[in-house]
Order: sequence, then C-alpha cells, then structure tokens
Amino acid sequence: MLLVEDDDTIASPLQRGLAREGFSVEWHATGTAALERLRDGADPAVILLDLGLPDMDGFELCRSVRQSSDVPVIVVTARGDEVDRVVGLELGADDYVVKPFGLRELVARIRAVVRRASSKHEDPVSRRLVVDRRTREVRLDGREVTLTPKEFDLLALLARDPGAVCSRERILDQVWDPHWFGPTKTLDVHVSSLRRKLGDASVVETVRGVGYRLRSDVAESGSGGEE
Repeated sequence: MLLVEDDDTIASPLQRGLAREGFSVEWHATGTAALERLRDGADPAVILLDLGLPDMDGFELCRSVRQSSDVPVIVVTARGDEVDRVVGLELGADDYVVKPFGLRELVARIRAVVRRASSKHEDPVSRRLVVDRRTREVRLDGREVTLTPKEFDLLALLARDPGAVCSRERILDQVWDPHWFGPTKTLDVHVSSLRRKLGDASVVETVRGVGYRLRSDVAESGSGGEE
C-alpha cells in the first residue's frame, strides 16, 4: 500500500494502525516521490492519497496515476465539499474519505476497493477455476494453486478465451518471446506440468497441428483446472 500524506501527525499513526491490521504501508510525503516509486515499478494494492500535498495538488497526482495504472486510489482529505468529492471521483478515485475518520471505517473501505479491483482482473473460467491476473493467483475450488511464472502466463493466456484454440506460435510469442529460438518442446513440457498441477490432463486440450485450448466446462465435468 502507498500512503501519500505530508502531515507526519497523521501519516505516522495511520501507518502504525494499518500495520496492526496486516497492511504493509510505504509512506511518501510528496506526490513527486510517489510518482517516482510507481515509475520504478512499485505495484501497490491501493494508494491512500491526500489532496493537500506540498509539491502538487492531489487531484493532479490522481490524474497522473490513472493515466498509466488502474491501481485503486482512495482520497483521504480534509476537503469535504461536494465539488471536491465529485472531481476526485471523476478523475478516477475509487473512494473518498473525509478527515477525521475512524481506522475501522478506512480499513473496511480499503478492503472493499481492493476486492472490487481484484474482481476486474479475474478470469472466471468456471465456478471452480479462477485466474487473477493482477495478483497472479490461481484458485481451484477455493484453493490456491502454485504455478511457476511461465505456467501462470500460459494459463492466463488460454483463460482469456476458454474453448478457443491458441496456436503454438502465438503462445511462444506472448509467453516466451517474439524471437524465441529455443526448442518448441519447452511449451509441451510446461503444458504437461500445468495439467499435472490442475489434476486433470484433459483440462488443457491439444489441438493437433495447431496448438492448445483450455476446456471451458471444467465445473460441469467435475474435473479440476487452473489458469
């Protein structure tokens, strides 16, 4: 989680309180520092954003974040006017909390926006199998399935359109590299491993001479699968 707040008397206790609730909080006092962290590859589950920053208006920061990322943003500010609320939400903020606020309320709002954000990134292959592309998690019957990075990328690609055939060339281009010169047997090895972890070899079907597809009737057939 990224906390962007210039007031130490608010940021420090908030950071400690959220840590007690199980959140990892990285605190920055300026919008510039927060943007630099995001450009460096930081991928927070949520951003808590004050509007009254010393180097830029929080609305400007929200706009910049939303241009390149769909990370959930919760505005946490003393500015409670309806106009400010509307502007913040129209710029892409997911929620708007006015100071002073209770920690329990904030925690509930954080969990709510994170749940909504996660659902947007999930490919529900069936009622039994779900692939979350944002967190790179796969759940089978509610149980997390551990995959290697390439296994996940392969499953996520097939899960984008269950039942549709994905050619070997496309898989190698998108999961490995457009200029892949390694053995194509690598793909077959990963498919075999994926089938084993899903518990059913028929979940990922071979289309001879073309490629692979993810069977779309996992729930109905009663066999396990994974993205």
